Amino acid sequence: MRTLFLQAPTFDGFDGGAGSRYQAKREIKSFWYPTWLAQPAALVPNSKLIDAPPHDIKLPEIVAQADDFDLVVLHTSVPSFKSDVKTIEALKAKNPKLIAGLIGAKVAVDAAGSMAQAPAVDFCARNEFDFTVKEVAEGVPMAEIKGLSYRNADGVVVHNEDREIMTDMDQLPFVTSVYKRDLEMEKYFIGYLKHPYISFYSGRGCKSRCTFCLWPQTVGGHTYRTRSVAHVIEEIKYCLKEFPQTKEFFFDDDTFTDNLPRAEEIARELGKLGVTWSCNAKANVPRKTLEVLKANGLRLLLVGYESGNQQILNNIKKGMRVEVAERFTKDCHELGIAIHGTFILGLPGETRETIQETIAFAKRINPHTIQVSLAAPYPGTFLYKQAVENGWLDKDNAELVDENGVQIAPLHYPHLSHTEIFNSVEAFYKKFYFRAPKIASIVSEMVRSPDMMKRRLREGVEFWHFLRERQGVAKKAA
Repeated sequence: MRTLFLQAPTFDGFDGGAGSRYQAKREIKSFWYPTWLAQPAALVPNSKLIDAPPHDIKLPEIVAQADDFDLVVLHTSVPSFKSDVKTIEALKAKNPKLIAGLIGAKVAVDAAGSMAQAPAVDFCARNEFDFTVKEVAEGVPMAEIKGLSYRNADGVVVHNEDREIMTDMDQLPFVTSVYKRDLEMEKYFIGYLKHPYISFYSGRGCKSRCTFCLWPQTVGGHTYRTRSVAHVIEEIKYCLKEFPQTKEFFFDDDTFTDNLPRAEEIARELGKLGVTWSCNAKANVPRKTLEVLKANGLRLLLVGYESGNQQILNNIKKGMRVEVAERFTKDCHELGIAIHGTFILGLPGETRETIQETIAFAKRINPHTIQVSLAAPYPGTFLYKQAVENGWLDKDNAELVDENGVQIAPLHYPHLSHTEIFNSVEAFYKKFYFRAPKIASIVSEMVRSPDMMKRRLREGVEFWHFLRERQGVAKKAA
């Protein structure tokens, strides 16, 4: 079938391409590549990928193309679901013969509920959906496709048996060929990565059991399944040829450092190519491995610290000791590896005191940059189940973002209100960044690079507007 893969327009500045991690407007406008859409698109010849948000493509422009396709597949999420369904309805109003399907964690864990809420949706591809979508596009009868939930001729929703999880990851074609065909790489930018950058996955799954993390609990699984080193390096070489302007490569694997020998092997091959690269990591990488990675082009690690309180880390099954994270961070500083540290406020066990403890921890370990999020209980996660059972979350009013796409605080506790958790994010940012040592380091960085000065000034303005928007959300909630 003539197939359109679509990341639909939703809230202004909403980064749906982030997939599992942060489906909301960010503090600084940022966009990840829509890798989870690009992967099945790479399996379907002559398909087209439209990533509307970063390219500022509006719904009328997409609807005007509806007659060009037989099949449309949208990546959806809990925050964007209602808007995505409206997009499908608009496309079908233009082309009634269009077959429409959804992929993503939202439908992986609740295909029946999702289709009940959206009569215009013809199917949902559950779990690891790449080859499920490929078979739909090839015209395989839906009754024969594993991993598919679909409406039959009588309008009844049928759930086929699950598809087996992939083990041979090298069978997946390069997603970057789809980037080259359909996307403008300069439209993708993240505050802590060099621009322009390219990100993709070298493997799927995460062996950690963090209770809040969406993708491993819904689609990716807890086994880290990897592409061969040769296959990964072949894609890097392809990118060096097709995207010579690339300043940095980012491996978006949930935890690239889950397999240390493989991480070192890839690093050594990257070192031969002379590329700059970054990845997600847990705060427990041994110094000897860090030395290998740094010597072979590693610039930055994205590290989920989450909290500076040990009991909270235990509560969320982080599998991490605070003192280990501190030693790891010290090693990175000494080796010249930058860190973008991510923190979450409002997790089970949070109190006014633990919030201050985490802020103090962040200031003490001093990552280069930080991201502070609100605990988001996505359906399908242990955190969601736990929150509903304990009365921390009203599942009938479990919105994760407001009407403008700004993240809100859905969890509350007897001793800690929604508002207190929400307001603590701004306090965290101010206490971390508005201190003399951090200001001095930012100014020094700007002085050394005129381009960095322009970038940081722009980001500062965006951040200021973001804080004002959050204050509006808080006033409305009050």
